[in-house]
This record gives sequence, C-alpha cells and structure tokens, in this order.
Amino acid sequence: MTITASPVPILRDNYAWLLRDSGTGATAIVDPADARPIIEALEKAGGRLDMILLTHHHDDHIAGVDEVRARFKCPVVGAAADQHRLPKLDEALREGDTVRLGDATGQVIDTPGHTRGQINFFFPDGDILLSGDTLFSLGCGRLIEGTPQEMYASLRKLAALPADTKVCCGHEYTESNARFALAVDPKNAKLHDFVAKVEQLRAAGQPSVPSVLGDEMKANPFLLAPDAASFATLRAKKDSF
Repeated sequence: MTITASPVPILRDNYAWLLRDSGTGATAIVDPADARPIIEALEKAGGRLDMILLTHHHDDHIAGVDEVRARFKCPVVGAAADQHRLPKLDEALREGDTVRLGDATGQVIDTPGHTRGQINFFFPDGDILLSGDTLFSLGCGRLIEGTPQEMYASLRKLAALPADTKVCCGHEYTESNARFALAVDPKNAKLHDFVAKVEQLRAAGQPSVPSVLGDEMKANPFLLAPDAASFATLRAKKDSF
C-alpha cells in the first residue's frame, strides 16, 4: 500500500496536488486555488475527495477551497498558526501532528520563511513531500514574511528527509530557477544534467515536478548553501536576478 501524488495545473503556473491512497482509494487535494479544474480532475478520478490540505494562506493556494469543500463535503486542514487567515479549518495543525488519508499517515512540518505560518506535509508511505512554496525544484520561496535564518532552518528540515523523497511543490518555476542556479554554480555537472532533464520534460509539455530530493541536494543552490549567512546572500541575489 502506498500513496501517490499527481499535479493538477491551475492558474498561470501553480500546481494543486491530488493524493490517493492505493489501499483504500481515499483522496486529498493540496492547495486548491482554482475550483473548476480541480473539481474536473477529481470527477475524472472517481468523484471522491476525503480531505483538503493547505500549506499556507496566499490566495493562489486557497482561493478555491470553499467551492471545492461545498462540492465534496470534506474537511479542510491547515496550520494552526495561520487559521485566522485561512478558510475555516476543521483541524488546525502544528509541527509533530499527523494527518490520516486512508491507510497513509502524513507528518506535519513547520517551514516558516515564505510565510510565517507555512507548513509542509510528508507522507513516508509514498516518500511524498508537499512543499508548498518552501522548496521548489532548483529553488526556494521568496522571503515574504520570514527571515533568511528561518527559511534556511526550514530547508535543513526538508533536506533531512529520505533521498528518494518526491518534492511536490506549488509552482512550475524550474526553468527560471535553473537559469539562476547555472549563473551561480556554472561548474556543477549534476546541475547541468538536472537542467537537461527539465528542458526535455518541458519541451514535451510535461511538468518538471515532482523532482527527487537526492537530486535537489546536488543541484539546488539553496540546499547547497553551507550556512544561513550564505543562504541569505544567495536569496538576495535571486531576488534581483
């Protein structure tokens, strides 16, 4: 038994993620910001939705929640720290809490940096990380509310997950992230290999994600930063790149 994650393209460059527990058929959707394509994807997948999971409060991650909830009559879970600016939560979560999807258990990880109250979900049964806007393929989220020290600490938490973890992030940013990564780390052979695979996927009209954490650890400049000060310098460069 395992859990799978499939990207649902929404808005301009966002992904919601459709989770399915293979043993029970239970499903969840992560960050449903655009109700119509998400409802269509769920109906195509069998018309079942057991849970909505939210990583953070930005509209491009939550705007469709109430319409999707009304259609499927399912609970919504998200960060306790952000419940004052999220859609009404049926369960408010903190680091160390878990969520159940069928036979699968997801772990809640606090990852402040992009926002103060961002959380990520890790499902060991399928080695799936729902990283929201914390960790992107070849990048990381902008520091809208948090500090470089907070984001660096959040990324180190994610870096400690198993190497074969699938990084299911919230945006299709990989090609633009790759341009920056190549500019700051041009001699990294692993990075060049990574970028070649991304270009092949995108040329074929395929998503570049999920990526694999072990590959990110060798190519993503923000995961290669040795300390918080180096990370802060790198993030500032990216902001003006």
